[in-house]
Amino acid sequence: MNINEKLATIQTKFKSKKSRFNSFGKYNFRSAEDILEATKPFLLQLGVSVVIDEQIIELPVSGQVLISSTATIKDFAGETEKATSIVGVDLNQKGMNVPQQFGSASSYAKKYALGNLFLIDDTADSDATNDHGKKKFVPNTKSSITADQLAKAKDYIKAGGKIDAIKAKYALSKEAEQELTTL
Repeated sequence: MNINEKLATIQTKFKSKKSRFNSFGKYNFRSAEDILEATKPFLLQLGVSVVIDEQIIELPVSGQVLISSTATIKDFAGETEKATSIVGVDLNQKGMNVPQQFGSASSYAKKYALGNLFLIDDTADSDATNDHGKKKFVPNTKSSITADQLAKAKDYIKAGGKIDAIKAKYALSKEAEQELTTL
């Protein structure tokens, strides 16, 4: 088997569970470590190794810092295939110190380099599609108010807020509207 056949074998047989949980976004995801763990059964079986190299890049004009991560599969005959991912390092990320900012960017770069190499489709992965609580505005649509939102709406009205503001944001059932108007 040549390197392309070995890589195709891994790409078609690869299975990695989303064993990690993001409690902030309430979704499961897989990490670079999960992907590497799932490739281990193939290494000796196919006579290959997988390595990840990282490089820090600073753009000269903007000063933006990037991490380039290259995942390489190499067979014992020396043939290789590579995939690269480039991720920006957000040095203004609130709540993180500099090592955490670089570590976070490094983790994402590794994960996506491995995903590119092994053809892992994360488009349906919550880690790729999560809006982190920042839902896109769609005109002329209102979601039904939840129990938690209704409790907050009651506090808002008790503090002098107007029910019209709540009606503009949420679709209220007759019962919810009655609860809000009788405060």
